Amino acid sequence: MPDPDFKVTGVKAEARSLTPLLQFELLVANRPATETIHAILLQAQIKIQSPERSYTPQEKEKLGDLFGTPERWGQTLRGQLWASANTTVGGFQDSTHATLTVPCTFDLSFATVKYLYALEGGEVPFRFLFSGTVFYASPNGRWQVQQISWDRECSYRMPVTVWQDLIESHYPKSAWLYMDRDVFEQLYAFKRRRGLSSWEQTIQHLLAEVENVEKIGAYA
Repeated sequence: MPDPDFKVTGVKAEARSLTPLLQFELLVANRPATETIHAILLQAQIKIQSPERSYTPQEKEKLGDLFGTPERWGQTLRGQLWASANTTVGGFQDSTHATLTVPCTFDLSFATVKYLYALEGGEVPFRFLFSGTVFYASPNGRWQVQQISWDRECSYRMPVTVWQDLIESHYPKSAWLYMDRDVFEQLYAFKRRRGLSSWEQTIQHLLAEVENVEKIGAYA
């Protein structure tokens, strides 16, 4: 019976895609090496292991939106599901390579995007949890089907710059934020009333007004 194992060996950005995609390179090895695997329908859950790295003071300040103040991190700093992905591994004996493609979003309303955006450098600690179906040949040549063992997993530390460069190539000098439609209508009305030409100017005017109110309150 096949006993496939999986290891992430690298990652790169898909340069020609219309949307942000990361491609994780997999090494797939089977024992016994002489056994023929016809195909593997592979699924993976990818989790960010947040406690497995250190953070600068600036990163901690940004991550307060997710985990609270640093003194609470012993209770609040937990791993979180980042993505689910699947791929098909072609037929092989012994070992082969495969690519796991993961779509990425830059919507800062998602907790995992906030996490990645807050990181200034270093590595992102991932854990890959694998599942799926193996199609293989029995000794008499008949096709057999087997589920991947539930304990197939591996760790991989991705340089933060890989994600940063990917996002910058698709959204240069930009950020993307989802908001409730009613809030957007209020913001849009403010923009029209003030005759502002861009959303950047609109936000800057709102921030300036808030700062003026705070200054007046400080001197009151």
